[in-house]
Amino acid sequence: MKFRTTRFTTVLLLVAFGACAKAEAPAPPATPTIVAVPEAVSPSGTPFFPREIPAEKRSQLEADLAVAQRAYDAAPNNADSIIWLGRRLGYLERFQDAIRAFTEGIAKHPEDSRLYRFRGHRYISVREFDKAIADLSRAAELIQGKTDTPEPDGAPNKLGIPTSTQHGNIYYHLALAQYLKADYLASLTSWNEAFRIASNDDTRIAVNDWRYMTLRRLGRDAEANALLKSVNKNLKIIENTAYFRRMLMYKGELPADSLLSQGETDPLQYVTQGYGVGNWHYANGDTARARAIFDTVAGSGYWAAFGFIAAETDLYRWSKSK
Repeated sequence: MKFRTTRFTTVLLLVAFGACAKAEAPAPPATPTIVAVPEAVSPSGTPFFPREIPAEKRSQLEADLAVAQRAYDAAPNNADSIIWLGRRLGYLERFQDAIRAFTEGIAKHPEDSRLYRFRGHRYISVREFDKAIADLSRAAELIQGKTDTPEPDGAPNKLGIPTSTQHGNIYYHLALAQYLKADYLASLTSWNEAFRIASNDDTRIAVNDWRYMTLRRLGRDAEANALLKSVNKNLKIIENTAYFRRMLMYKGELPADSLLSQGETDPLQYVTQGYGVGNWHYANGDTARARAIFDTVAGSGYWAAFGFIAAETDLYRWSKSK
């Protein structure tokens, strides 16, 4: 399996000769037209293409992909080789290629839960939530009675310590896909299972943040606020600082506006924190403020982030409910 090396598909448009063209002077060859094929399309029909990546980071990602491609070429039936090829494609925002890789892997290894887990994640990225739920539900079935293990990071954190597990990530992404479909009861059940599996503060804070938001959407505010009792500034957070700050904000220990400064955070942190702040305003009855924040998040360009996807999905749903 070889994937395209460019981010676009070339489409040749056939051009007919003009009726008035002279027989002795044939029309010049048609010029190929490059048509960009989007990696994802928003609920409202906006196409999304891979973002520009800083040269140094892109060079590393391309090098990592080349390693994964060589491993796959050497062992095309090996599940690990297929998984890492798909993951490396995804890090370059080549989500459609990643989905094709995982689909090939599922054909070869239909009982490997990891392939459904990773394809389900990428179906979220491309806004195909029903397919994501189907894949992640299948993954959840396949892990029943099996031992959980840490999931290796494709982009290790500063300590090089994986903070999530295979089973935990299945339920985390399943809960997210259900949340994006506004199936909050099903989502809460999946978040609860993800929390049961969680074994460190990083994972617990991320899951509890989404549990909090889901409970608020269900109007179960007392249960949501009960989650905040375990949040304090002494938690050992390695990488999920955006979720940590959101939880501290819900608790009243950080002002909401402090999470919205784009100059102080990287784009991913801003989008993640922004969705939480907007959702908090929405849960507290300030729909206008929530909409304004979601508009900013959805205009950030960081379209593959979960906060972006959640914001655009809410905005689209609200637009249809008028």
